[in-house]
Amino acid sequence: MSLAPQTPDGAAGSGRRGGGQRPGGGGKDGRPRRRRRALRWSATVLAVVILGTAGAGYLYYQHLNGNIQKGRRSSADDSKAHRTEPNAAGQTPLNILLIGSDSRNSDENVKLGGSRDHRGDPPLGDVQMLIHLSADRESAAMISIPRDTRVDIPKCTDPDTGKVYPATNDIINVSLARGGAGCTLATWENLTGVYIDHWMTIDFAGVVRMADAIGGVEVCVKQNVWDRPTATVPGGSGLKMKAGTHKVQGKQALQWLRTRHAWGSDLMRARAQHMYLNSMVRTLRGQSVFTDTGRLTDLAEAATKSLKVSEEIGTVKKLYDLGMQLKSVPSDRITSLTMPNVPDQRDGNHVVPDGANADKVWQMLKDDVPFDKNGKSSGEKKAKETTPAKEPSLDPSRLGVLVQNATRTGTEAPVRQRAGAIARALAQKGYGRASADTSGTLSQDSTVVRYPSADLRGDAQAVAKSLGIPLSSVKQSTDVSGVTVVVGADWRTGTAYPKRSAPKAGDLPEGSDAVNGSDTGKCMDVYSVYRW
Repeated sequence: MSLAPQTPDGAAGSGRRGGGQRPGGGGKDGRPRRRRRALRWSATVLAVVILGTAGAGYLYYQHLNGNIQKGRRSSADDSKAHRTEPNAAGQTPLNILLIGSDSRNSDENVKLGGSRDHRGDPPLGDVQMLIHLSADRESAAMISIPRDTRVDIPKCTDPDTGKVYPATNDIINVSLARGGAGCTLATWENLTGVYIDHWMTIDFAGVVRMADAIGGVEVCVKQNVWDRPTATVPGGSGLKMKAGTHKVQGKQALQWLRTRHAWGSDLMRARAQHMYLNSMVRTLRGQSVFTDTGRLTDLAEAATKSLKVSEEIGTVKKLYDLGMQLKSVPSDRITSLTMPNVPDQRDGNHVVPDGANADKVWQMLKDDVPFDKNGKSSGEKKAKETTPAKEPSLDPSRLGVLVQNATRTGTEAPVRQRAGAIARALAQKGYGRASADTSGTLSQDSTVVRYPSADLRGDAQAVAKSLGIPLSSVKQSTDVSGVTVVVGADWRTGTAYPKRSAPKAGDLPEGSDAVNGSDTGKCMDVYSVYRW
């Protein structure tokens, strides 16, 4: 559970817990056995929400289902993001978008968030964080995008009102007001190319409830801090504490997560939120809540009342299944960072993604490369299965090959005549029946060679080899009627597919401000104006 910049912020944390149940049989009437089953269910569900912040007994199942608010996964008509291909074991990564809403549409939120004049306004997504769980479930990452990042927001339709919002270029936090969390998810996919499986949102009041249910989280400041209005800068979260380590909960936890001025910038607020989440994960793991029915009930009530989730995970059972996947990552395999960014030349109050450095973060997510270096070395890991080559069935001169231009991206126009250039290159290599698809341009991150049936696999591999495309990018697909080369956004120039070295684990770009989940020595620096 993380909170908001200038408003609260989505919660998150990768908590799970240890502990378990004692072995042994039940009494004649079976009650002890049923009690253990309830505790076992409760213990697992505690690992569910936000990497583990939920729990419940079986008897509360229907009640908790009724608490959960749900919404449509995406508000956009289409998405250019594609799921990462399964690894050798058939596993795929899991991506969850956490959104902190600044909604002031209740007395409780107005009291906590101030700005009574904004009651009734569409909420903004002032805190946005992507939780990435690796395909092998051995590492995780939390990536924040600053709320004032200028991005392209796609056309979105509000699922509740049916109102259609045209595509626009604006700061990312307004996406929540243009079609709900589903529009924010679509905006992230448009920007990053990363497929996002689910979203979760939380508001001011939800953050306070969750912080109280957890029982407090330790944070640290290097100097006395008081985030208050000054003669030149109005507002402030109200956070006031002395230098050192403190346990915050309730309203003070919200103040910590919303503080911006005292840390010096929005970017430093993201760091404070990451530190809070990492500490929360450690707190949950260190608590013995399995046998404390009251604590479990409090956590369950707080979580299901505080969160709104995408509809495909909108039951306790679905959240339970999700929690089972999330609970195994150790703290030293969790990395928190902020998207590398640079000042926006159009407006000094905003930022934009830092080109190649931001792209590297997104590519590491799409390739499922760990952000930390604490896993097994490449020599210890089982090598990925390679695609065996097969003999082609036809002479190249007799093989029909269609080339499609998919170089368009969310931020870049397609490269004109790209399909034609690759078709001519294939003709020079003996594929005289290669032709360009003139029906229009597509959008795809990576180049791929597709074939419709097993008898053409060897031919598709031969086409890929002639262009320098790796065999791992040759895929069988029912969407094509013959061998088809889809030239993606990763190949915008030249007639030989560019060779590139794969990112290595922990090789993060500059400007990402990474924090490891096991680091307990981090303290926030206080901007001098807000010291006391």
